[in-house]
Amino acid sequence: MREIAVVAFAQTRHSAVDEGQSEAELILPPLEEVRAATGLRRFGFTCSGSCDYLAGAPFSFVSALDALGAWPPISESHVEMDAAWALYEAWVRLQHGDVDSALVYGFGKSSQGDLREIMTLQLDPYYLAPLGLDQVSFAALQASATGAKRAELDEIVRRSRADGRANLYALDLPDPSGEDAEVAPLRPYDVAPITDGAAAVVLAAGDLARELCERPAWITGIAHRIEPHYLGMRDLARSASAADAARAAGAGKGDVDVAELHVQFSHEELILREALELGEGTRVNPSGGPLAANPVMATGLIRIGEAAARIMDGTASRVLGHATSGPCLQHNLVTVMEV
Repeated sequence: MREIAVVAFAQTRHSAVDEGQSEAELILPPLEEVRAATGLRRFGFTCSGSCDYLAGAPFSFVSALDALGAWPPISESHVEMDAAWALYEAWVRLQHGDVDSALVYGFGKSSQGDLREIMTLQLDPYYLAPLGLDQVSFAALQASATGAKRAELDEIVRRSRADGRANLYALDLPDPSGEDAEVAPLRPYDVAPITDGAAAVVLAAGDLARELCERPAWITGIAHRIEPHYLGMRDLARSASAADAARAAGAGKGDVDVAELHVQFSHEELILREALELGEGTRVNPSGGPLAANPVMATGLIRIGEAAARIMDGTASRVLGHATSGPCLQHNLVTVMEV
């Protein structure tokens, strides 16, 4: 296996409203920031993650390529899901050995549509979609299955929003108030906020990584696992796929200083802490996490980038970045990074 590391990470200052930027305009600042950080203008491979349904147009990722420049041609790929999986594809591509660098980016503008309606389109059209439930309804079923107490959920939201207020890139959200349940037992603040934003990560292999970054975040383990689509075939109070991905990535082979978790609903943190076997000494989502900013299709990539940033700035030695996709933590990716 080749040594591969995160050597640069950048993200937008996220917004809760549409600020009128096109996808190319949204992604350009983070791209320029990672280019400046590494000194690279071209990369051996480029991979992006986005969702056509968010943009309301087919092949919307093509327009975002304007931010990269159309000439000379590049080796490029795309995943129609969170860009964390674009990072996984880039990591696999670098393992081939014929290129040494990769640019990964993701973007999403949730403000342009009804996210709850859009995400319902990922459900099975024969059995799940006809039930008339959306992602929040399914999440509420899962929250009920965990038996989580309201005080536990409120503390997760309070901590996440406080950390988010200290993060220049997250939304400025107040502490949770006594709002009525939207879909019992979840309250509106238990749900990640509508957010527009983008992020970019640069991966590099071996000696190039050491040249580009003083303290690379070496990827020592990365894996993803998926569970059945149908909720009745799963124990919603647990996440078997997150646990399996963590084992495959070697998360338990040492202490984890920081874990950035793709928590779109407050109760998911409780499930993921158990599945990933995170100890009391692990700081979870010091960036505020998705409960402080949730630019869909970039949120998972940001978890990996935020975790890697703790290695690169010297505040952590071993970190974990997590991303999820599908209803009720169906599909999970775990990335372990070390000095």
